[in-house]
Amino acid sequence: MKFKIIFWMFILTSFFSFSQIKHGLRDNEGRHIIPRGFVVNTNDHAGEVFFNSDDYARMIRMGANTQVIRLELGKLSNFPGGKLEPNYLKKLDTLVNLGQNSGIKTVFKMTVYGVDRFVWEEFWQNKKGEYKTYIEAWKVIWNRFSDDDSVLGYDVVNEPRKLTMDISYNNLTNKYLIPLYQKIIDESQKINSDKMILFQSIFMNKGEKIDNNQYAEITAPIKRKNIIFAPHIYQNDTNFIKRNMDRFDKESKMLNAPILIGEWGFPTFATTDTLVDGKLGQLKYREMYIKTAEVFDRMGVGSIKAWFLGNRTMQNFLPGGPSTWSIFSDETDAGTVERKYITDVISRPFPQTIAGDIQSFMFNFATRTLNLNIISDNSKGASTLFIGANRHYPDGFSVLIDDDIVMFHNPLKKVRLETYKAPKDFNSSDFIWDEYTQKLTILKWPKDKNKLNIKIVPGLRNFN
Repeated sequence: MKFKIIFWMFILTSFFSFSQIKHGLRDNEGRHIIPRGFVVNTNDHAGEVFFNSDDYARMIRMGANTQVIRLELGKLSNFPGGKLEPNYLKKLDTLVNLGQNSGIKTVFKMTVYGVDRFVWEEFWQNKKGEYKTYIEAWKVIWNRFSDDDSVLGYDVVNEPRKLTMDISYNNLTNKYLIPLYQKIIDESQKINSDKMILFQSIFMNKGEKIDNNQYAEITAPIKRKNIIFAPHIYQNDTNFIKRNMDRFDKESKMLNAPILIGEWGFPTFATTDTLVDGKLGQLKYREMYIKTAEVFDRMGVGSIKAWFLGNRTMQNFLPGGPSTWSIFSDETDAGTVERKYITDVISRPFPQTIAGDIQSFMFNFATRTLNLNIISDNSKGASTLFIGANRHYPDGFSVLIDDDIVMFHNPLKKVRLETYKAPKDFNSSDFIWDEYTQKLTILKWPKDKNKLNIKIVPGLRNFN
């Protein structure tokens, strides 16, 4: 199923027509999609990483509908030390198929790992045809997955750098980065113009920030279609989360591209797994992640968390000791022991696919309430809400639609949703709870072409 971009820069067009959600995607049926998921690595510092269907089952039970597979340039190109490896391509096929079988879309992201030597300063100068070699590596992927509708698109340059180059970030962006993006997009769209191209801004040198944001601002448009702005945010100061996202929002308007957060979530330290309080304690992390998630939800942006990995390796790249982006704490490549102080935030309830238009949504962590406002459109098919009842509603949950419908799920019973209150013409069989995927599917909204307020609240027959 292909996706189409929707990007709303809304002006109030009439008293009755408005929307708060400016970022999002549409599928072929025109349903509103909120992408969420994880970065899936093909290797870590200890070697290759392998996943199986159980890992993907775990992923969807955490709310994932999108994966970002991190490509290794050294296994796809002729850069020094690199070569095209057929077995690596088969591994990518497996990951895409595992995702597709689980209802997860795929984005590929190119990293410069796996080559003997990659110098950004030389790359930008392109004196040895580096751009052509880089694009040739992408063409391997573009051609291989051109007809695969489960592949959403390509994040074409991961965290581009300036390093020692004698140039401002703004000039590097305008003179080199944007023309490179245009060249890559044009080449990609010769193969399949429907695939989305994701792009990032320059990752500033260590210690350099603008308003506590380490990613340089993009100030000129790319002027291409089917593009998605995919900035990263690893903000640990809660005072700057909204300010950083507001800047990204301003850039997205200028770029005429919706935002999908390509990576997020400040890395956890080894000591965090053993501490509750303090600067590196779990309570601090939970607050940090919650405040970030609230900003995402208010803006309606999709988000991809790094990494869906175990804790096989840690790195000393931050003051405070060894740290990692991995969401699991066991010392394996694909982990199972969740860092629940962050995964419960990552895996919060949200609208995955809506037949109609999402006006706003927000999960309130204090009350465990998902508030969702939509304009329904049953002609576009079914809708899905990720509930995550196993972690957020072990006491059961109630589904409230406006003031006249109350349904509930009793975890003590192996039955479908029970109806407590509804109009006579209400069809309860349109609401299907799937314990395995932790999703609620709505085959048809009870009111079509209508504004609906949907709430998911804890407990049975709960009217709050």
